Amino acid sequence: MSAKRKELLSLAMERTSEWISSQEIPSDITVHIGDTSFSLHKILLSKCGFIKKLTSESSNDSNISVIKIPDFPGGAEAFELAIKSCYGINLEMNAENIAMLRCAAEYLDMTEEHSVANLVETTEVYLNEVIFKSLPSSVKVLQRSEALVPMAERVKLVSRCIDAIAYVTCQESQNKDDVADVWAEYLSVLRIDMFQRVLIAMMARGFKQRTLGPVLMLYAQKALRGLEIFGKGAKKMDVEQEQKKRVILETIVSLLPRGRNAVSVSFLSMLLRAALYLETTVACRLDLERRMGLQLRQAVLDDLLIPSFNGDNTMFDVDTVQRILMNYLEFEVEGNTVDFATDIGELMESYIAEVASDRNINLVKFMGLAECIPEQSRITDDGMYRAIDMYLKVHPYISEVEKKKICSLMNSQKLSQEACAHAAQNKRLPVHIVAQVLHHEQQSLHQVLCDSDSPVAATAIAPESPPPPTLSSYNNELSKLNRENQDLKLELLKVKMTLKELEREKDFEIKSCSDCSSVSTASVVKSPLRRKSFRSSVSRKLGKLNPFGHIQGRTMTRKGRRHSIS
Repeated sequence: MSAKRKELLSLAMERTSEWISSQEIPSDITVHIGDTSFSLHKILLSKCGFIKKLTSESSNDSNISVIKIPDFPGGAEAFELAIKSCYGINLEMNAENIAMLRCAAEYLDMTEEHSVANLVETTEVYLNEVIFKSLPSSVKVLQRSEALVPMAERVKLVSRCIDAIAYVTCQESQNKDDVADVWAEYLSVLRIDMFQRVLIAMMARGFKQRTLGPVLMLYAQKALRGLEIFGKGAKKMDVEQEQKKRVILETIVSLLPRGRNAVSVSFLSMLLRAALYLETTVACRLDLERRMGLQLRQAVLDDLLIPSFNGDNTMFDVDTVQRILMNYLEFEVEGNTVDFATDIGELMESYIAEVASDRNINLVKFMGLAECIPEQSRITDDGMYRAIDMYLKVHPYISEVEKKKICSLMNSQKLSQEACAHAAQNKRLPVHIVAQVLHHEQQSLHQVLCDSDSPVAATAIAPESPPPPTLSSYNNELSKLNRENQDLKLELLKVKMTLKELEREKDFEIKSCSDCSSVSTASVVKSPLRRKSFRSSVSRKLGKLNPFGHIQGRTMTRKGRRHSIS
């Protein structure tokens, strides 16, 4: 109770006591309600069967009787309202005080047996004629009844309010489809146990489950406000408050409709973050993960960026997202036919690219998530390459074996032209991956040249694409492609020779070629004065021993060793 309201109540009770004391009949009974005392008259309390019974049992009627009631429903405020009716003071009943009056009248036994039109009867008439016919009033009385349990349960005030709310909402939902947001605001003020009982009563009356989504979303947003679920940090709430919110969350999850798309995936993500933060039951978290898996195609990247609350140093909860993805795969796979959505592949590739930026994510966890992404859902592997490149950039000290493992997640033949161009110059990638990319690019260019030279292809594309403006521009483009093709061939041969040198290391001996200029062994074996990069060293050596002559788009081979460039 606010301080202002306590002050007003104290002044009201003081005025009531003054009015009672001003009567000609002196007070002969004192009633203590908690810390508040009321000086009253026995003769005027004949309407209260409870007080009449206590005073009649008093052994000495001449002395002032003292009655203590420590657990009066509604406290001193409710008792004062009830006593005013005994003294003939008019009461203004409303949704704010009717619950207190009804419980106080029941406690004091103010029935028709002791007086005509007593307080029990008048409050019942007001409830039936006014309160239960209005949704806002019924919700308000139910909210006030939360503090009056068990007396409110005894007089069936709670059950009747719940039944009235369920009846009105079902009637309105049948007539109109857009009223859910209106009465959802009313229900959001209820305590979670009352809220649950209202929804159960609504569904028992045939309420449409698809309309429950907005109600649950609004209630959860208000009830779970204050949780730090969008970033890692120390919990700032006490144990009692945390337990209260945990019960609210678990109850909301249990009330979620079973059908798919009953609530948005972003709302499910919010609930899952809160469940991880509050450490709810495992069943609650698994239920939310399953629901998110069902609606994963509606998710965006922010829905999956769930912070890690499990105490480790990682930024994101990768294990939870992996279980969500596995739930999606379980529901989408039917028999041996798999039809994965490409947007899922793009979404998960974007997610692992974000995860790769975490310095504390280990290789096993990163690869475990990446391997769960179906290859059928990836049109290109550009997203996977971007994630691998980010991981190698953030983790520069991993071994060559680990680099090969992580690069095995990517199919170099599914890289776009831009990704191939980047990978060909990426020093973070292993050498054999660069060789694969260059080889694939060379094959692609060769296919382009073949298609350009084919008269059938030229005839096929003629109606769709305009002819070149001049013959010279066509020849220039063809010459440019030839030069790029030759450069790629030479680069591929350089890489292959380097691999041969690395394999042979100590026992490598240079064989002289009859059709090449001689090169001394000392000039090859001798180490340079300063250490250069791997590729520059290879280029320098190949510049000195150049056994490959270029003859109009063809590479001559060296005697004694053959290098396949196909």
